[in-house]
Amino acid sequence: MELTKNIFFNTDKLIENSVVKISYTGKLFQDASEEVFIHYGFGTNWDNVNDVKMEKTELGFQSEIKLSEGESFNFCFRNNQNEWDNNEGNNYVFALEKAQTELLVLDDEPLSLGNAKGLRKSYLWSKKIRLAVYKIISYLPRLISGNYKRKVNNSEN
Repeated sequence: MELTKNIFFNTDKLIENSVVKISYTGKLFQDASEEVFIHYGFGTNWDNVNDVKMEKTELGFQSEIKLSEGESFNFCFRNNQNEWDNNEGNNYVFALEKAQTELLVLDDEPLSLGNAKGLRKSYLWSKKIRLAVYKIISYLPRLISGNYKRKVNNSEN
């Protein structure tokens, strides 16, 4: 997904404590720089500042970044000649979303061994029902057409 011109992420949302792949095809890539580094931090104070060398590919420079906690992901790019692409002095800033922490609860009860047994039992019943439906579907046409033969016990003759 392209969020800003020449910067692409492999996800629709930037979520705290997740890994994101970033691709850069901006000015430094277009000027055929040999090496590009992403300089990044989190929040308004640029916490946890890092510089990571990006991998050069035909599609641009790429790198995987572990997103930390904060309200924003801030970054800019520099090459090995110390030339910068910092969005004309504004840096690139993207909002981070909080990781979802709610647990899935069934019927307002936490999942327990009793619930697990109940789920297994319902799974087995659904399997039995599917098998019964399959038998009905496969044998019903034979019954209707008369091609269904009963086994006759030879001792009666």
